[in-house]
Amino acid sequence: MVVNWKEFWTKNTLVGLGLGQFLSLVVTSTGFTSSELAKKGINAPTSQSFLNYVLLALVYGSIMLYRWQPLKAKWYYYVLLGLVDVEGNFLVVKAYQYTSITSVMLLDCWTIPCVLFLTWFFLKTKYRFKKLVGVVICIAGLVIVVFSDVHAADRSSGSNPIKGDLLVIAGATLYAFSNVSEEYFVNNADRVELMAFLGIFGAIISAVQISILERDELKSIQWTAGAALPFFGFSVAMFVFYSGVPILLMISGSTMFNLSLLTSDMWAVLIRIFAYHEKVDWMYFVAFAAVVVGLIVYSGGDKKDQNTAEVGDEEIEHSKRFDEEAAPPVGGTSKQ
Repeated sequence: MVVNWKEFWTKNTLVGLGLGQFLSLVVTSTGFTSSELAKKGINAPTSQSFLNYVLLALVYGSIMLYRWQPLKAKWYYYVLLGLVDVEGNFLVVKAYQYTSITSVMLLDCWTIPCVLFLTWFFLKTKYRFKKLVGVVICIAGLVIVVFSDVHAADRSSGSNPIKGDLLVIAGATLYAFSNVSEEYFVNNADRVELMAFLGIFGAIISAVQISILERDELKSIQWTAGAALPFFGFSVAMFVFYSGVPILLMISGSTMFNLSLLTSDMWAVLIRIFAYHEKVDWMYFVAFAAVVVGLIVYSGGDKKDQNTAEVGDEEIEHSKRFDEEAAPPVGGTSKQ
């Protein structure tokens, strides 16, 4: 495969790679805070995400009210997206109660093949050979991590690793639907509108779920500094992550977004080395290099599809229907 390196070092490529790694670090921080909460016996996954949705609703909802523009998509599309997103977060965070942080981060990569299929099937995305090679290289890096980690004590830790792994796979599948839906809304509706309604409906759905499943758990929590800091730190990190995701989706698409998050496992390893002084296998560093190379190969496309997926004419028609469906009684103003 001949690589034209001049096409890699463009502004969009560099911004996409840089933002992707920043979001990967943020995801790593959410993983560590969730793991710490689980170790302290705090098992309230929906409550952890609730404040994030509230922040999204307040910040982006305020911007929507200030702009006072007609909605570009029907509100019930956002209800479905909010439901999928809340349950995806619930399942993955719940998994930390049963399995290790390493297992969660590795199995979360199931999102990538799901996204590839969904973008191909629903968004009519055309993936050139070069991009598929980049995906394969990235996934190969994660396979190396799996072989390196399979006999490690951290891999087998947890009260019920199999249950935890199944929860992660289910959550990763919902993440794929959420990511692809967000990519569609970002390209055909409005980023601020997307974040505002994701926050509003995410908060409502989370509140209902908390009242049913987590009331007793919240009452039993002793709100010491050791419990409060990771709990609220998780929410702030999630807010930063959610705010950055639509920008990366506009620049690079959902596949590049999920490939970027592969390095979160590598960042977790580096944090374990320098913060916890743990020893790790040398294969982790080989895997990290493979993922980086794969990201560069994937993101450096030709000028026609550089950093963004090609979307068929069918999606243009969908975009037009979005505008036509935004009827005044429902979407005439920014208020519901």
